[in-house]
Amino acid sequence: MTTLTEHSSAPGTGGTTNAAVARSLNKTYGTGDTAVRALTNVDVSFEAGTFTAIMGPSGSGKSTLMHCLAGLDTADSGRIWIGQTEITALKDAELTRLRRDSVGFVFQSFNLVPTLTAEQNITLPVALANGTVDDGWLDYITGTLGLTGRLKHRPHELSGGQQQRVAVARALLTRPHVVFGDEPTGNLDSKAGAEVLSLLRRSTRELGQSIIMVTHDPLAASYADRVVLMNDGALVGELSSPTPDTVTAALTKLGA
Repeated sequence: MTTLTEHSSAPGTGGTTNAAVARSLNKTYGTGDTAVRALTNVDVSFEAGTFTAIMGPSGSGKSTLMHCLAGLDTADSGRIWIGQTEITALKDAELTRLRRDSVGFVFQSFNLVPTLTAEQNITLPVALANGTVDDGWLDYITGTLGLTGRLKHRPHELSGGQQQRVAVARALLTRPHVVFGDEPTGNLDSKAGAEVLSLLRRSTRELGQSIIMVTHDPLAASYADRVVLMNDGALVGELSSPTPDTVTAALTKLGA
């Protein structure tokens, strides 16, 4: 099997410190009078082993940025690295393999297969790649996420919070360079949402996982180490050690 080519090192990494980097990223949807500039010369780095939230008003470009970083959408110009691999230089097959092996996803909808058990859902990406599950790592992450007694249950036998824990475990199983979360608690009640956010934060502190999450919720963002703020397709600021109050105040200034 062809190995991914490691292109020029991501700028500012010193070789190892960033999970994802974007440089001079531009993206426009549509043409002519209907054109919408979704990203404008975006330069941003996400340090490895940290939890970052991306926030901004509706239409600010936060979801577009995440989709481009994750290789789910293509930018019109600019460069993106996941770890030390420049994904904007990859062919389609290489990009597909990188998303499978080096990127984890946690979506608002849990995206679990209803006929499979929790354990089968967690290991599905490895099975589809004809890989071998690291049973020790599987036991560790399912234990950390409180799923040990639920692995034989199917999704309909689990609460919403438990289903999202399964999705988190699935995202962590391949030890990806980065996990992307798209409103991961949007379909959960406040208690279950807090549980999942606490687990995401623990995964950075205890498992060394890098997480980039798009959210509109100041409380959810307060679980992150850092908040990146966007407006009109551009980066407009960031917060370190955010709290619900500091995030709310920053969003109010942006008209969100």
